Amino acid sequence: MTTTTTKREVGQTPPKQVAPPGRKPELKTKASYSTTGDHPLLFELGAPGLCGSGLPVSDVPNADRTTNLPVEMLATSLPALPEVGELDVVRHYKRLAHRCFSIDENFYPLGSCTMKYNPRINERVAFIPGLANLHPYQSDSDTQGMLELLYRLRCDLQEISGLPEVTLQPAAGAHGEMTALMIITAYHRSRGEHRTKVLAPDSAHGTNPASCAICGHKAVTVKSKPDGRVDLDDLRAKVDQDTAAFMITNPNTTGIFDEQIAEIAEIVHAKGAQLYLDGANMNAILGITRPGDFGVDCMHFNTHKTFSTPHGGGGPGAGPVGVAEHLRPFLPVPQVIENGNGSFAWCDDREKSIGKVRSFFGQVGVLVRAYAYIRSLGCDGLKDVSQKAVLNANYLAAKLKERFNLPFPGPYAHEFILIPDFAGDGVSENDVAKRLIDYGIHPPTMSWPIHHCLMIEPTETESKRTLDNFVDVMNKIADEVAENPSIVKNAPHTMPVRRLDEVAASRKPNVRWKA
Repeated sequence: MTTTTTKREVGQTPPKQVAPPGRKPELKTKASYSTTGDHPLLFELGAPGLCGSGLPVSDVPNADRTTNLPVEMLATSLPALPEVGELDVVRHYKRLAHRCFSIDENFYPLGSCTMKYNPRINERVAFIPGLANLHPYQSDSDTQGMLELLYRLRCDLQEISGLPEVTLQPAAGAHGEMTALMIITAYHRSRGEHRTKVLAPDSAHGTNPASCAICGHKAVTVKSKPDGRVDLDDLRAKVDQDTAAFMITNPNTTGIFDEQIAEIAEIVHAKGAQLYLDGANMNAILGITRPGDFGVDCMHFNTHKTFSTPHGGGGPGAGPVGVAEHLRPFLPVPQVIENGNGSFAWCDDREKSIGKVRSFFGQVGVLVRAYAYIRSLGCDGLKDVSQKAVLNANYLAAKLKERFNLPFPGPYAHEFILIPDFAGDGVSENDVAKRLIDYGIHPPTMSWPIHHCLMIEPTETESKRTLDNFVDVMNKIADEVAENPSIVKNAPHTMPVRRLDEVAASRKPNVRWKA
């Protein structure tokens, strides 16, 4: 293949930065591995004849491609792929990796997403050959170790949630949420009821209304009070015999644990509706309280948020769902069970089941990591996780409240809302987030659940030193706004590319390379 190398303007050379008067210069910023953004594409590195591997000559006869394939499926020419040596490929992707933020290198105070460190021991367990090399079509007798692990994991989740049975089948948090609503819908229909609406607070996660729509329900918003908790009067006015469920996240997205939860359960149950818990924020209550004990009928877990399995990047996730006794008959099948003789098996015998919601048995590799995390910590360790997550969030809030607006009163759970009130200086929360990048900190969640806010979650895995550095950085950004707002308004300054047109990038992405 012949390639033509063209000069690409991917970024700008960042200007030298001089610390404004009174600003301490010792604060470290993220190193920029390329100041020009001029790393060539893989296509531009290639040259005819280069190869990354040497395979032996094939001793299998060529098949006649024209015999079995329709003519429209036959390629008229080979794809124009780059021809590159192995070392160049390795260095190319290493350079790209170093341009990216990662939880291994950077602090991620990404509220609501719980981006915490994944212990490497969990990864090693998941790669044990006897677990990693199994095939879903193998018989139960060949996979007893894995079946026992999955059974014990669901038993652990049942104990943690206070709910009598858990399915491991859903493949992500949003998938678990949808599965939970499918179970609730099937329950009502089994009673001859066709309920058409689902209630959710105005601070609910964005996937809640989407799950309602997929399951054929209308989403109805319930107001929150100024302190971030559910407005019980508005809930009473809107819940009725047409309500299938009330979806609540507790602690909620303002970082507040709604201590009205038992009363909320009574209000919902009085109308025959179900109380569903979005388990996204379980990181704050592990070992402290159990959803089943305060009236929850159905909930999902986010294993990546709570039990430290891989998160994001479009890869596999897991969203186990726990249910109260009256919802057990509707759980997906197959379900892993323990036989009377101590062996384990998949069971399809559940007459009212909603059926399968995932091919095979769920994201088993992710579930192995969750089991390793739970078992390595034990009961006391899980409680310690939540206590430290709550402590870290309240520590940051206390340190930052002097210079920033905290619209919801504490104490907080695992996260809190902060408003960088710099509108008078023409500086937005987006500008502050971009400036954090220069200091090696990933931007927090922005403008949700209220406008112009930052949602900050430190998690339990970060040290006091990291938290103190974050406080220093936030205070220094406030100093920069006071002394020279343009520094913040034009950030980031240290990355290969500067301010991007994010709207155009989302609506008109250009991801094709042309010679």
